[in-house]
Amino acid sequence: MKVDSLWPQLLNGLFPPRCCLCQWASGNDLPLCRDCRSELAANTLACQRCALPLPRPGICGRCQREPPAFDRVIAPWLYSDCFAHLIHLWKFSGRDDLTPLLAQLWLDGAREPGDIDLVVPVPLHWRRLWQRGYNQSQLLADRLVCKLPATRVHPRLLVRRRATAPQSGMDARARAHNLRGAFTVRLPCDNLRIAVVDDVLTTGATAREAARTLKSAGARHVELWCLARTPAPGH
Repeated sequence: MKVDSLWPQLLNGLFPPRCCLCQWASGNDLPLCRDCRSELAANTLACQRCALPLPRPGICGRCQREPPAFDRVIAPWLYSDCFAHLIHLWKFSGRDDLTPLLAQLWLDGAREPGDIDLVVPVPLHWRRLWQRGYNQSQLLADRLVCKLPATRVHPRLLVRRRATAPQSGMDARARAHNLRGAFTVRLPCDNLRIAVVDDVLTTGATAREAARTLKSAGARHVELWCLARTPAPGH
């Protein structure tokens, strides 16, 4: 066995990875133990278009009334309390080291992605990128493409051309208004099949605006890859 391959085993033996939720030893190479992972709720019964949790498979009422610009959403987990804590650590506590864990959770729970030409992260405005230090969607996109070698990332195809107000606390209509015209595309997307990567889908305003912008530039198919989907109120 090569010496280089022994180092991770030695380090794990001396400093075993700890679960980022309960702080006990995780028992594996990733910072999430089996018990805490069992607390994550899979998004198994969902709208076939926007991944909204439903009592049975089908198309939700909103997607029937107002078909979104995106073609489908892959969101394998529900945005539960445990998943919300993971995302908060990743985005706001500087825990970019959680990217491999979150990418593996997506890969474990996602349906087969299908044929995609480009993977595009949802961009941050330069001010927010400077404040946070990294774009979590780009970290996730880069990691997913490492595991899906048939695809490639284009990190600057979609650009956020103006700063938008933080969307927490806004309803769906306010979010849509907040994001209208927020994105632009640097290059033509003629006939491309594009996956847009984001962390969580709540009202779908970001996904709708990103897909609308990409399709205006010629994209043939746009889908959203995100970690988790927020259930409807009362779900």
